[in-house]
Amino acid sequence: MTDVKPLVLAVDDEEHITELVAMALGFNGFEVARAASGRAALAAVERRRPDLIVLDVMLPDLDGFEVAKRLRQDQRVGTRVPVIFLTARDTTADKVEGLRLGVDDYVTKPFSIEELVERVKAVLRRSTGTGPGEQKLTYHDLILDEETRDVWRAGHLIELTPTEYRLLHYLLSNARKVLTRDQILEAVWDYNFAGNASVLETYVSYLRAKIDTVEPPLIHTVRGVGYSLRLPPG
Repeated sequence: MTDVKPLVLAVDDEEHITELVAMALGFNGFEVARAASGRAALAAVERRRPDLIVLDVMLPDLDGFEVAKRLRQDQRVGTRVPVIFLTARDTTADKVEGLRLGVDDYVTKPFSIEELVERVKAVLRRSTGTGPGEQKLTYHDLILDEETRDVWRAGHLIELTPTEYRLLHYLLSNARKVLTRDQILEAVWDYNFAGNASVLETYVSYLRAKIDTVEPPLIHTVRGVGYSLRLPPG
């Protein structure tokens, strides 16, 4: 029985680019479909869901931002297709817009085809958890990649400080358990005395502001005890 090849949809109005991408990815064990416009890309996804999309920003009808936005609106949590933007526009504003839309990576034109292939492989490893040695913690639509330290909620990459990351890692490692304040302080800050409870409360509020921006909330206060990362009851 042969393995099913991952399907990548390459979207660019320059035929020589999609041909180059298709050839390089084909040599590396991928199946590649092509589209030359935003509407053609959406139609291709409707026909057959790819494992990843390499998406040019500058397209003749719908630009890459609009295509990514429509894809996100149509996809339920858990069915999100990873997207790598292929773009000549390397401005901070474009990258911020891409992150807001949940885009997984950027490759700037002119680009190295070898680099693009490696980025496709890396994004697929992160999104599927099938890479060699890959370690992921997941709960509901929250994903923490221990190898890259990336954190995703509902398909969106979340930027965390080192302390926020350690706190989330501990909560996620003990998902559904009720953890006391002392347990969390000892595990995350390496100290254990009541005077630092306010530090914990502050960082929990920081984490909630980043993690619980979508429903349902996952970080819950257990009155008189501590905190728990879990789905709300009911």
